Amino acid sequence: MKKIDVLVIGSGVAGLTLAIKMAERHPDQKICVLTKTSKEESNTRYAQGGVAAVWNFDTDSYQKHIADTLDAGDGLCDKQAVDIVVKEGPTRVKELIDWGTRFDKAKNAEKYDLGKEGGHSENRILHYKDLTGWEIQRALNEKAKSYPNLEYYDYYFAIDLITQHHLGRNVTRLTPDIKCYGAYVLNTETRGIETFLAKITVLASGGAGQVYKTTTNPDIATGDGMAMTYRAKGRIENMEFVQFHPTSLFNPAIENPAFLVSEAVRGFGAILRMPDGTEFMQKYDPRKSLAPRDIVARAIDNEMKMQGKDFMSLDCTHLDKEDFYAHFPTIYDKCKSLGIDPMKDYIPVVPAAHYICGGVKVDEYGQTSIQNLYACGECSCTGLHGANRLASNSLLEGLVYAERVVDDISLRIKNIDYQEGIPDWDATGTTDPKELVLITQSVKELKEIMSSYVGIVRSSVRLKRAFERLHILYEETEQLYMTTTISPQLCELRNLITIAYMITRSAATRKESRGLHYTTDYPDKNDFLESTLM
Repeated sequence: MKKIDVLVIGSGVAGLTLAIKMAERHPDQKICVLTKTSKEESNTRYAQGGVAAVWNFDTDSYQKHIADTLDAGDGLCDKQAVDIVVKEGPTRVKELIDWGTRFDKAKNAEKYDLGKEGGHSENRILHYKDLTGWEIQRALNEKAKSYPNLEYYDYYFAIDLITQHHLGRNVTRLTPDIKCYGAYVLNTETRGIETFLAKITVLASGGAGQVYKTTTNPDIATGDGMAMTYRAKGRIENMEFVQFHPTSLFNPAIENPAFLVSEAVRGFGAILRMPDGTEFMQKYDPRKSLAPRDIVARAIDNEMKMQGKDFMSLDCTHLDKEDFYAHFPTIYDKCKSLGIDPMKDYIPVVPAAHYICGGVKVDEYGQTSIQNLYACGECSCTGLHGANRLASNSLLEGLVYAERVVDDISLRIKNIDYQEGIPDWDATGTTDPKELVLITQSVKELKEIMSSYVGIVRSSVRLKRAFERLHILYEETEQLYMTTTISPQLCELRNLITIAYMITRSAATRKESRGLHYTTDYPDKNDFLESTLM
């Protein structure tokens, strides 16, 4: 049993920013960061485009960024959250720069090269080539090394949050005073399950893109924090709003994760076309290829279905090669490795699951509905994104709420004690699994169910079918969980089934089409898909 002052589950931009600030402000306290693989691996690392912040006040303003965010969120954003993130964001980005993050400068090397992406009315995206997330992760990992009271635990997989339930109390979703005392954690190298007691636990565990067959998310994105909170009877919100990035690279040899062709490429001037070269986005939105992601993803999906095509195309052939390569070297090299020359050939693209706009419901300081449990980053639902996330707002949200969580923890932690009497993990009666195919096949089935029935376009019939098949998978997996030794693969399957259930249930409950949730049973009168799918 380990006793930690602050236990941080996840090592992306939100988790590491929070851990660094907590370690700096409270050198007498022990801060622990758990990551289920290595500390370099996170959703943050795969972010290409950049971080959105009002930077050039001569042309941009907080009001413009707020308006763009509210417009993308389709009426469901929490206006307080939007105001907080937009106005506090630039200060948090400046801190990143002070910590060593190298955003690209313009050719004069004096000002930053601000990009533009779909849904933004101004150029406000700070970036590092097409590897912005990688650069931020690098800078944070370097910064974290300077704090002796900040400790990493690599290859530690959080299994469940510890609450009064583990003390023998009946805890339900109506229990008013649920408290978190830490987490049970699997040491994936020793296969032993350890108890981490914590005064404060913070979920920064990222997204859940692996619930779908095609996703830009890494293998680790299995919704662990959201699923653990749901099992602990915490509040989850807006899970129906799954953002599909419009332009992942189509590769007949299926990749996991799918390679992302950043939205910044369209901001740079690339144009979406049919494979025969015909433009189509003008049919769906006056902003054409720079419309918000929900509109562009549905448009591409619709054109693929109407034409029976496997992909649409992104045209970069009119762009300057030298400038293109300077901004997007990774994308250029990836295309060339597949025999595609972006300066001569169209890039084949398809939508791919990218971001969960919902998650663990938190307040303006990252507090969840469970006492002493906080959440920030993609696993949380602050209300910033509403029904659809504005491009490059996610890294900004993680930075801003990490600061706010630290502020709140700093006021409360001295009055919190460790909970005594927490039992060790009980694995009595379990044995090693004899056939891993039971797990791997269930994961495949789950991804097929979600991609076929709970994807970009939904219907009541599809959702009912998804429920029925998910229930079978749930019962099979719970039986496996009760009788076999814990493994990361089994835990991830269990978490993915929980995520799939929450997405499907939320989608079935929302009797309208809004933002990222489009259903043929309740089409919005102004939605472009009404005439083609009804």
